Amino acid sequence: MQQPKKIPQRQCVGCREMKEKRVLIRVVRSPEGEISLDFRGKKPGRGAYVCPSAECLKKACKSKALERAFSAQIPAEVYDALEQEMANGG
Repeated sequence: MQQPKKIPQRQCVGCREMKEKRVLIRVVRSPEGEISLDFRGKKPGRGAYVCPSAECLKKACKSKALERAFSAQIPAEVYDALEQEMANGG
């Protein structure tokens, strides 16, 4: 008998809720230290996940969750890009 396929879960850095990986947006820090959005989940580097809602992004920004996840300073334009992308529907 075949086991049901396990659905990967990730925790949103904003609301701290566990959700399906595919419904979250991945923020990635490349090996070169560049931080960008990864909508397909394929870019190399360290990833952190955030819900596609402006509310969660604000929480993550306020609590400096992404800074902790990457052990690095996050430039304001990265947060701006995330907000822009969410406004456009990803």
